[in-house]
Amino acid sequence: MRKKPATVRIARWSATHPWSALGLWMVFVALCLFLGGAAGTDTLGDEESGVGESGRAGRITASGHFTEKPEENVLITASDGGRLDLAAARRAAGELTARMKALPEVESVGAAFPSPDGKALLLPVTMSGDTEHADTRVQPLLDASATTEKAQTGLRIEQIGTGSTAKGLGETLGEDFRRAELISLPLTLLILLVVFGAVIAAGVPVLLALSCVGAAIGLSALASHVLPETSAVSNVILLMGMAVGVDYSLFYLKREREERRKGASHLDAIEIAAETSGHTVVVSGTTVIVSMAGLYLAQEATFASLATGSILVVAVAVLASLTVLPALLAKLGPRVDRPRVPLLWRLTMRSGASRVWPVLLRPALVRPLLTLAVSGGALLALAVPALDMQLKQPGSDDLSRDIPVVRAMDRLTSAFPSKGTVHQVAVTAPAGRADEVEAALRTLLRRTEREELFAHDRTPLIRSSADERVHTVAVGTPHSPKSAEAHESLQLLRTWLPQALAPVQGAEGAVGGKVAQGVDFTAHLKDRMPWVVGFVLLLTFATMVVIFRSPAVALSAILLNLLSAAASFGVLVAVFQNTWAEGVLDFHSSGAVVSWLPLFLFVVLFGLSMDYHVFVVSRIREAAVGGAEVRDAVRDGITRSAGVVTSAAIVMVAVFAVFGTLSMVEFKQLGVGLAAAILLDAVVIRVFVLPALMTALGRWNWWPVSIAAARRGQHAAGSGDTRQPRRPHPAPAVPTAGTRYGQSPAYGRGAGEWQSPEYGQAQDEGQSPAYGRSLEYGLRPGEGQNSAHGRSPGEVQSPEYGQGFGPGRAPGAAQPQPLPQPYGRQSRDGRPDPYQR
Repeated sequence: MRKKPATVRIARWSATHPWSALGLWMVFVALCLFLGGAAGTDTLGDEESGVGESGRAGRITASGHFTEKPEENVLITASDGGRLDLAAARRAAGELTARMKALPEVESVGAAFPSPDGKALLLPVTMSGDTEHADTRVQPLLDASATTEKAQTGLRIEQIGTGSTAKGLGETLGEDFRRAELISLPLTLLILLVVFGAVIAAGVPVLLALSCVGAAIGLSALASHVLPETSAVSNVILLMGMAVGVDYSLFYLKREREERRKGASHLDAIEIAAETSGHTVVVSGTTVIVSMAGLYLAQEATFASLATGSILVVAVAVLASLTVLPALLAKLGPRVDRPRVPLLWRLTMRSGASRVWPVLLRPALVRPLLTLAVSGGALLALAVPALDMQLKQPGSDDLSRDIPVVRAMDRLTSAFPSKGTVHQVAVTAPAGRADEVEAALRTLLRRTEREELFAHDRTPLIRSSADERVHTVAVGTPHSPKSAEAHESLQLLRTWLPQALAPVQGAEGAVGGKVAQGVDFTAHLKDRMPWVVGFVLLLTFATMVVIFRSPAVALSAILLNLLSAAASFGVLVAVFQNTWAEGVLDFHSSGAVVSWLPLFLFVVLFGLSMDYHVFVVSRIREAAVGGAEVRDAVRDGITRSAGVVTSAAIVMVAVFAVFGTLSMVEFKQLGVGLAAAILLDAVVIRVFVLPALMTALGRWNWWPVSIAAARRGQHAAGSGDTRQPRRPHPAPAVPTAGTRYGQSPAYGRGAGEWQSPEYGQAQDEGQSPAYGRSLEYGLRPGEGQNSAHGRSPGEVQSPEYGQGFGPGRAPGAAQPQPLPQPYGRQSRDGRPDPYQR
């Protein structure tokens, strides 16, 4: 007897020791959270995240070990936005200075100075302590500013700086995520309630997904001490964790329920679900993990951070599905289907062929070339805007103007341009050359004074490190980071700096800042993207060839995934690089897409959509190997897989779309991009493009192995199988009248035939036949048949799908051998244990 798969052995232990499995899982999650919280998070700094010249500037600055103090800017303007009464403003500044100096959180207060146009007065304040925790200590300063403003008439007093800006954004974004959670969790539960028709069954995937997110966040904090993480990682973990965690549990739960409906004991149903759906989860999770690993080839810290967070949460979700989910199902027993929602329960338990999907598939099956041209053309039309995609680093111009601190930042940079877009010039040289370096930088600054591309409201200050090896100076520009003028000013500085440093022996300089980071990151991305894309495409092709033994299927998978990805990029550009959707999604368009997003989306989409593709195409091939013509096999395969694929897609789209409600545009773009891609893949690709393409290709789908050879191999292999069936079916299968090919509901099994645990699922059951079977894909004559197909030794071929006996037996065919009875240890429900001899 063959050894049971690892997924089954793990599930059996968990199901027979549920309290131990549940306890170990809770300890694991708690330990991850505790260790992650204790270790803290090591965030990316400029020296780790930068690439190109801007990255070099960040590393030079970091090597100077400058003491960074949190700075606050108190901006005083007229409340009506008009001309400022400078005398009144100075009196208010004096009162505020006295209040600020009395606070222990304040180290010093500078002298107030007016803007060049006289419409604003700026009071600089330096806080005590470090910059990292400035937001937790800034409230007394904000209170002092608010008190002073109330005592004045006609003045608006605002505070912008290290602590106040972080606090203002943090409060807004925190409220955003709380609102997103309040929307996403009930929405996900509602979808699962429709899928399962029972409250507990709907709640199990959500609770499991939340525990996976918590564990992954703790593990991510630990991993950040090896690979520092970006601020977006925790949000990506939440996004990916809820999506894949719910989907993996959904596959498992539906299969376990279907087996119980067929008469299996609770333990047997869990084991069969582990062998089938559990294997699917492992394959899917591995595919996503390996695809995400392609981001490491980008050789950039932000992508490495996102890849690490995504890999961790997917791995934890797979682990949860294989270990704690069987324990939960074993402990809950039949109670997992309680309490039932009457109408929804009847709908979920309804049997019979779908009437909707054959109608939806009719155009692709009847006129495949026309349908392929129309649907493929529509996706290409959606992809056209992607040709004009512009990339930029996220910055203040991406933030919603509904946030008060963002509006205050706009007024500050308008009055004092040097506080807005800034180029950071950094120079390192031997300590003995410090005077020469300062002279060279002053020469550089004099050149900027004659250029309108640079800000002139204040004279830039040259800073020197304690050892005098590093010098930095911030050069402002009055233009926004995305403007052509800002980019032109950057190029001027990068041209002038080497000229200024030429006389200084051993000096090395670089220009950084937000504008420089965007330019360098985009250039780096263009250089590394072929490596990442090539890795993902090669992985997809190799995986599909291994599964289907058909280069044609593998190539079509790549082309369809590229088509859906391109269309989703087109939607992303059309929405966020233009202004027409600003009111709908509540954002301020910067005219660009966040620079890290396209590559991240591409990798995630290939990992997620390939699982759907394998699932659907495997069902199509199963029907084709069984004897169906291509058109019938396409219809049957897509229809049988429709229930679970549609449910999983709806869950993912709902979770991703909620991120479109957040204030930060990078999360809006992430949510909308993923939701659009999954929607296009699950609807347009699966309903129109895929069936039309496979119908048009006909027998070439399975090239170089013909489907007829696979059928002959299946028939030849059947006589040599000596393995025992998993278990007898509790009731004979009854052929369904009016079926297309004359088959019984489980591919031509006649009355009295035992049910295969691999192919006996109901129409909506979520198991791809692609996993764990040797028969379907490219069988050679004489190759050993996997017992999962459910034929007993010596079973004859039926006219329909080539198996079964009874009503579907071919005239004159030999009578089948009697099914051998299983033997060995009894299972809990009194039936023989299928794994014991």
